[in-house]
Amino acid sequence: MFSKSKINDPGPKASETSKPAAPTAAPAAPAAGEPRAAAPKPKPPASVLSSDLHITGNLKTTGDIQVEGTVEGDIRAHLLTIGESATIKGEVTADDVVINGRIVGRVRGLKVRLTSTARVEGDIIHKTIAIESGAHFEGSVQRQDDPLNPTGRKPAAAAPAQPQAKPQQTAKPDAAG
Repeated sequence: MFSKSKINDPGPKASETSKPAAPTAAPAAPAAGEPRAAAPKPKPPASVLSSDLHITGNLKTTGDIQVEGTVEGDIRAHLLTIGESATIKGEVTADDVVINGRIVGRVRGLKVRLTSTARVEGDIIHKTIAIESGAHFEGSVQRQDDPLNPTGRKPAAAAPAQPQAKPQQTAKPDAAG
């Protein structure tokens, strides 16, 4: 965009001030486009819960979490990595879940990966799953298009049942009157 010769030349600088204004205006238009591309700010590094940390309670973030310690509670994140020394007792929900350690509870994720050191005791609800040889898993596996939505298909089944219940209720007052 700028060259050293234009910046370092003190004499022609005054005459070039009007000339770079036009080229500066041209890069200004792409600069306006650049913030749009840069609008999603660079993601911060994952929050790391160290191996000596014990948390009792729920964790929720739109960012990434790497757990090396113990969590007794539910975790919701974008990318959740469970380290080999980690233990989670609760429900885990994330877009991407990589399990190297132990989870006792339900796992929900678009992409779920159990590595060879994973130990999972609970159900896994996923869109895609990978289980490496050596992983220990006790529970059921269910594929859903939207595993992050805990209600899943239940609202669709419950909606038709409610309109059927209303006509029965209106029939009772007619019989009583």
